[in-house]
Amino acid sequence: MANLKGLASIVSELRALRTNLANQLKHVDAALSVLGKLGGGSSYTTGRHTVSASARKRMSLAQKARWAKAKGHAPKPKRKMSAAGRKRIAAAQRARWAKLKAAKKK
Repeated sequence: MANLKGLASIVSELRALRTNLANQLKHVDAALSVLGKLGGGSSYTTGRHTVSASARKRMSLAQKARWAKAKGHAPKPKRKMSAAGRKRIAAAQRARWAKLKAAKKK
């Protein structure tokens, strides 16, 4: 009889431990589901390098040129400003600055 009483107490302790572990697992599952919904589940996305807009533009143009070359089409040439046009723009800008500086001195 003594063995049965000891065995019964061990079984009741194991059942209590089992319910305690089941409750803990429920808490862990709830925490995981909340963290999964936040979108932060993967750690490799935090240290990524972002590319500037100008770099994306250059990459896009380079890829378009590669596709055009593969398909047999020539890439669209870049528009260039004439030297005379650049001189006119530079002269107009110098005149604006001179006007601004003259107004500031008065």
